[in-house]
Amino acid sequence: MTFDELKEKAHALPLKPGVYIMQNAQNEVIYVGKAKALKNRVSQYFANLASHTEKTRAMVSSIHHFDVIVADSEFEALVLECALIKRHQPKYNILLKDSKGYPYIRLTVKEEYPRFDLSNKVTEDGARYFGPYGSRGASNAIIDSLLDTFRLPTCHKKFPRDIGKGRPCLNFHMGKCDGYCRREMDQSRYRESTEQIVRLLEGKQGEVLKDLNAQMAQAAEELQFERAAALRDRVRAVELLSKRQKVVGRLADTDVVGFFRGQAKSCFVVLHFAEGELAAKDMDLIETPMEGEEEQVISALVSQYYGGREDLPRDILLPCELDDEVALTRMLSEAAGRRVNLVTPQRGAKLELIRLARTNAVEEVERATSREERQSKTLEALGKILGLEKAPNRIESFDISNEGADAMVASMVVFEHARPKKKDYRHFKIKSLEGPDDYHSMEEVLTRRLRRYLDGDTDFGALPDLFLIDGGQEHAKIAEGVLKELGLHVPTVGMVKDDRHRTRALIDAQGREFGIQGNPPLFALIGQIQEETHRFAIEFHRKQRSKSVKGSALDAIPGVGETRRRALLRRFKSITAIKAASYEELAQVVDKRTARAVYDHFQPPKEGA
Repeated sequence: MTFDELKEKAHALPLKPGVYIMQNAQNEVIYVGKAKALKNRVSQYFANLASHTEKTRAMVSSIHHFDVIVADSEFEALVLECALIKRHQPKYNILLKDSKGYPYIRLTVKEEYPRFDLSNKVTEDGARYFGPYGSRGASNAIIDSLLDTFRLPTCHKKFPRDIGKGRPCLNFHMGKCDGYCRREMDQSRYRESTEQIVRLLEGKQGEVLKDLNAQMAQAAEELQFERAAALRDRVRAVELLSKRQKVVGRLADTDVVGFFRGQAKSCFVVLHFAEGELAAKDMDLIETPMEGEEEQVISALVSQYYGGREDLPRDILLPCELDDEVALTRMLSEAAGRRVNLVTPQRGAKLELIRLARTNAVEEVERATSREERQSKTLEALGKILGLEKAPNRIESFDISNEGADAMVASMVVFEHARPKKKDYRHFKIKSLEGPDDYHSMEEVLTRRLRRYLDGDTDFGALPDLFLIDGGQEHAKIAEGVLKELGLHVPTVGMVKDDRHRTRALIDAQGREFGIQGNPPLFALIGQIQEETHRFAIEFHRKQRSKSVKGSALDAIPGVGETRRRALLRRFKSITAIKAASYEELAQVVDKRTARAVYDHFQPPKEGA
């Protein structure tokens, strides 16, 4: 649909409550909203575009068509909106980074070796659930403390599959795990420790301490002093853990909501109070600009944060009254199976809690913003030094790595907003050259990168604001030549090194140098980009050389195919070790004829012998 058709359709909507569903040309749901009067709300999107935020303008420009669902009441519209957002996860709806709230500790009891992890909700999957707890950070800390106290494995090994396979990991040698991957380990102790953890999570600390003390006394009586000492340490750890552990409980007392909208970020904070004490804090930093008044934003955040949960606090303290407070209260109360109160304090201790939550939100925004501002100013300084029209937010840097003609490779490293964007890193193998030539190698790599962009390859879908080439003026000339030939323009500079191989200046194709040492943050950023580009190239080059060396040295030996080569490398780890091996050692890995061929290849008989 055209923009005018969308506008006309919006004006034809009824003045009734309901939900509107915005979709793009690929029929993907990009936004879901609720309205007291559909006509009034939806029409706002297609009128006075200049007054919209950047985010809203981007969303409107992506709308191809929209649908509406008329509801009987504002409450039904709210419930339907929450359900649709949860189902479709629309791009322009998702304010929070993940679903937080009150997590549970989950135990996979059906497995022979049960494992503990976190879950956002209780499901009918046969597992046992404990909680809910104050926050994911607190819950993870509890799990880590329990596993450490009872010396249960935290590695990625699967039991019983991996028992006896390989050596125990560092945790065993550090005394943090009893080493259940060892065949000689009494596996019944795993279940025993798991059951003790379950009793701790159920609040039965007294029973666990009584059992541990009894086991300690028996071990001492049987003169098993090492085991007695280990049990004594476990008793102390359980006593300490019992003091630290704070469960919110199935009915949390009070949550306090704080919100602050800054220039670069906004922050949503929830303070969890249990039995009058602050038990935990959750927070999310959110990109701005954000659509709507503060009460509309907070309403959306509260709906998303608590939506779909059953374990809710009795009271939720809010910094302002919400237009849909009645409907939101009803939705949360029905989910909890009891009354959930939304309260906007006007005075007293509860108002102080609101101020505390907002203070936390302000501090989080200022801390995050200061970092972003520093990065922004550094990029602005780089743009001014190079005479660019705008700060180079996306920078691509290239380096060539080779030793002779062996495994010539190149690396492309990407920085966005002064941070590495590793998912956009790329490696290149030099294909057109038989000998070392850094200039022609750079020409080949840049040509391939830019042609992929011109061909519409999504892996190279965006041109950078700046090319940084690991080399001097000649490398910059090569890059500009490639860009000119392909009809593209990207500002390009080379990196000039000092005696310590650090970038002391930047240089363009015309030989103009741009000093950066007078700006410490910029000097550090360029140095970081240079080191990262070099590291990425060297790692790939070594990997390619390793493959080449391993293959060529063994493939030249009669009788050594892929299977025997892998067996030799698995046993001796390197070509050097294979060269130094005796015939008898080789014969333990491969048959005698092949062992003799390998031995004679690396240590041929001397003449006259």
